Amino acid sequence: MDLVVFLPLLIILGAFMFFGSRRQKKAMQATIDLHESLQVGDQVHTTSGLRATIAGVTDDYVDLEIAPGVITTWMKLAIRDKVAPTTDVDDDDEYDEVQSGTELGDTPSDPDRMTKD
Repeated sequence: MDLVVFLPLLIILGAFMFFGSRRQKKAMQATIDLHESLQVGDQVHTTSGLRATIAGVTDDYVDLEIAPGVITTWMKLAIRDKVAPTTDVDDDDEYDEVQSGTELGDTPSDPDRMTKD
């Protein structure tokens, strides 16, 4: 009689454990696939938030270029994800327009000219 009362609870608990382990297995497989796909030249983020370019890859380690000419060695497990390439050309054009004031229809002001109208 007591087993019948706990049976639905046990079934629900078993279902949560089953689906939780499936989610964990999928996440682990995605991490393994990421580490196997790393190539020289890829930009990555580490688990500590560092953005770097891969300079070399071995079985367990990657060499990351964190600044021009500065290469450090990290465990592959420290790689969190790949960074998608961005286009900096569009951002630079918008920055130049805002800095010159042409985007808002303003004329650039001359700080040496201090006359009142």
